[in-house]
Amino acid sequence: MSSATLAPQKVNRPNIVAVGTIVWLSSELMFFAALFSIYFTTRSNQGPKLWLESTSILNIPFASFNTTVLVLSSVTCQFGVFAAERFQNSRTGSIFQISRWGMREWFALTFAMGAFFIGGQVFEYTELVHKGLTISAVPYGSVFYLATGFHGLHVTGGLIAFLVVMVRVSKARRFGHSQATTAIVVSYYWHFVDIVWIALFSAIYLVQ
Repeated sequence: MSSATLAPQKVNRPNIVAVGTIVWLSSELMFFAALFSIYFTTRSNQGPKLWLESTSILNIPFASFNTTVLVLSSVTCQFGVFAAERFQNSRTGSIFQISRWGMREWFALTFAMGAFFIGGQVFEYTELVHKGLTISAVPYGSVFYLATGFHGLHVTGGLIAFLVVMVRVSKARRFGHSQATTAIVVSYYWHFVDIVWIALFSAIYLVQ
């Protein structure tokens, strides 16, 4: 019998944390599906004329810019994941040498872009309230703030997760598989909230 036959076989098992995160995100997907259902049901019940009056006050150019920032944050987040996969915690050169950034620099930029999105959402809410669109004024206001507000809470949760990852990594003696897995799992969540927002943006701002 050859030595190759006697050699132990290596089994690649799926990461439990990553699998658990994917399962949890599946339940979150069902939650947002329910919000979409509420939104379109309210739209069909309210009537096209009244619905058009409510949607006409939306600032689509600003919302489009805010959406672009959030979508691009998924790109910076993924660059952070690439750095984590090669176990590069922080930059190896000047802060201006983007090609030499590590996970922390890319995640910090992602955090800033996500925070900008939340700030833009708050600004948009303030403008809409001044124009008379409140959560209790018309049915459209209720579903608009419900859908976008819950998404905003999910984005805020992602920002907190980025902070936790960066603090945890800074306190670790070495950047290993555990830290890299945490970064990857957070990226799953961030990509999820970005994809959900693209769907929400399309339904709320583009399909009026």
